[in-house]
Amino acid sequence: MSNIDQVKEYLLGLQNQICNSVEKLDGDAQFERDAWQRADGGGGESRVLTNGKVFEQAGVGFSHVFGDKMPPSATKHRPDLAGESFQAVGVSLVFHPLNPYVPTTHANFRFFTAGEENPVWWFGGGFDLTPYYPFHDDVLHWHRTARAACKPFGDSLYAEYKDWCDTYFYLQHRDETRGIGGLFFDDVNAAGFDDSFAFLRSVGNAFLPAYQPIVESRVDHEYGDRQREFQLYRRGRYVEFNLIYDRGTLFGLQSGGRTESILMSLPPRVRWEYSWQPDANSPEAKLYDHYLRPRDWLGEQQ
Repeated sequence: MSNIDQVKEYLLGLQNQICNSVEKLDGDAQFERDAWQRADGGGGESRVLTNGKVFEQAGVGFSHVFGDKMPPSATKHRPDLAGESFQAVGVSLVFHPLNPYVPTTHANFRFFTAGEENPVWWFGGGFDLTPYYPFHDDVLHWHRTARAACKPFGDSLYAEYKDWCDTYFYLQHRDETRGIGGLFFDDVNAAGFDDSFAFLRSVGNAFLPAYQPIVESRVDHEYGDRQREFQLYRRGRYVEFNLIYDRGTLFGLQSGGRTESILMSLPPRVRWEYSWQPDANSPEAKLYDHYLRPRDWLGEQQ
């Protein structure tokens, strides 16, 4: 079994595990499966759950694509690989809950190989959380789980990849982070294949333990029109980030991927409002004042 086959086997299993857990968590809706093929090589399977009791929309996509030339988005930081053949395998997910007190979340786990004579490979991925009405205990749980996933591979990795997440999921035109962060990593290969793959699995296996308890704690929280309207407004930031900055979206579109599968990360309902500002000292202002900026969450006591 080749290296990429090992990763593919793990990621397919991870997709199954996450989908099964989300269906149980939702208790109502089920994922629809949509297999697709890419004309230039490869394909995948998109799984989408809609109009559930807990999740308004949840998407978990697997893809394995290959081609003769790396897309520009994949070589922006690796210009030496421009024009090389490539293979990419990955799982990407975004969950948009119905209840505004349950955060949106995103995760991605991927493996690239490029070139034939002297192939270069690397892992990338991570997970992040986008709350609308944050609970500090949830933020601490999320980051503690992320830190625990990194710890066996080095004491400095959590801080490094947490900072990278804060930097990456940052909307420059809004001067705010997308949410409260998590982990983001790319170009992981220095430790060799076995240890690098073990790190990817550790982070991948940590996603459900990080997210599921938060959903279970907040799903029955009462909400009204005000909270729902704010959730839809803040989802607009998610759209802005994915269409302006997200590498995965750009890679999928530039590599000739399936558009519906690439854009399933977008929320099913969203709104924008011109020059909206939260009322001072309101729950909505709390998000802006305390959570949409990088913070050393695990070093703070409040």
